[in-house]
Amino acid sequence: MKSADLVTDAFHRVQETVHSAVEGLSHADLHARIGGEANSIAWLVWHLTRVQDDHVADAAGIEQVWFRDDWVGRFRLPFAGEATGYGQSSADVAALRVESGDLLLGYYDAVHEQTLDFVSDLDGRALGDIVDASWSPPVTLGVRLISVIADDLQHAGQAAFVRGVLERR
Repeated sequence: MKSADLVTDAFHRVQETVHSAVEGLSHADLHARIGGEANSIAWLVWHLTRVQDDHVADAAGIEQVWFRDDWVGRFRLPFAGEATGYGQSSADVAALRVESGDLLLGYYDAVHEQTLDFVSDLDGRALGDIVDASWSPPVTLGVRLISVIADDLQHAGQAAFVRGVLERR
């Protein structure tokens, strides 16, 4: 198996989990918080997508889908367009409102497509390239991609858990 195939498979697993967590949910369920300050499905999926978009675009040296395709304008969120969810408060989580699961999945799928375009031709040597020298040790492309995949799978799993709780209410 080639490195590109392995990374592509991992990102496909994220996509499957995101879709099964979001598809068919009502507006209320997308924004439900199962605890006082818990994250909603909408926030979790938006956040994991923003992080993937931001980190992969940076590593690839390309523009984020969020800006390139004006998803920032479509979402009309009440915080800075550059926000990815890191460091956001419970009030910020509550303020994130999306019109539909289709909007979330549209943005996610556009990011997924750009990600696959980038990773589909990677070879093992490219995974060792430094993409962020501000850390000690510097971050390689392979480490960055695994970090994004791990973060995405955790948040997609959290969204799936929230959906399960909501369906059992």
